[in-house]
Amino acid sequence: MPVNSDVPTVEEGSTGTETKDGLPVNELFYSLQGEGKIAGMPSVFVRTSGCNLRCWFCDSFHTSWEPTHAWLDIDAVIDRVTDYEKANHVVVTGGEPLLHDETTELLDRLSDTGYHTTVETNGTIYHDTSIDLVSISPKLASSTPTAAKDPQGDGEWADRHDDRRIDIDALCKLVETYTFQLKFVVTDRDDMPEINRLVDQLRDAADTVIQDSDILLMPEGSTRERLSETRELTAEIAMEHGYQYTPRLHVDLWNDAPET
Repeated sequence: MPVNSDVPTVEEGSTGTETKDGLPVNELFYSLQGEGKIAGMPSVFVRTSGCNLRCWFCDSFHTSWEPTHAWLDIDAVIDRVTDYEKANHVVVTGGEPLLHDETTELLDRLSDTGYHTTVETNGTIYHDTSIDLVSISPKLASSTPTAAKDPQGDGEWADRHDDRRIDIDALCKLVETYTFQLKFVVTDRDDMPEINRLVDQLRDAADTVIQDSDILLMPEGSTRERLSETRELTAEIAMEHGYQYTPRLHVDLWNDAPET
């Protein structure tokens, strides 16, 4: 199910979470997991719309900057997921899927049905639900949509984004509760001091062990052209720090095509 362009976008400054029954679903499709520890796994993706942040490099623009979606009740989502008979993995992503209380019901029901569930989250929200792998992508200072980088304005979201992008309490609850990976988007080498400080802070604050192998570095870029500029540097940095490099397999295969 592609982006439904007939649904109006939300008002300026909204997170895109206006109250209706069900979930605001931007895309629902079958593909390969492109990132992280289980990259390459055939998976059904449920992409919700609405986000509490505004990264300038967001690769799902129609879930954040211009939220676009159709409203589906949980039964309808489950029915569409089960149509893809070859998939045993479901990735719930966004936007920020944990903004929506209904996401917890969806995850519980997917788990009851026997699916492995991955949640892609920015790490600012915690819910007690059924998650087999929580893929946490804390947003660094380099993600802030300053006036120079804002894709559609003059930096109006910059302060809100910067205030919200890191929540240590939520991050601790997520890593203490679930099998996790911490996946950092690397724009350049200057990101590494902040990544290392945040990892150290989490190791001090969380009541769980965070291994170097739990830290994933991913090159920024939603097109092959951009990845060609960031891929090699990110790989070198991962080797220098003993962290895991993660590709963006879907971009390598299909560039920036929707439903991939």
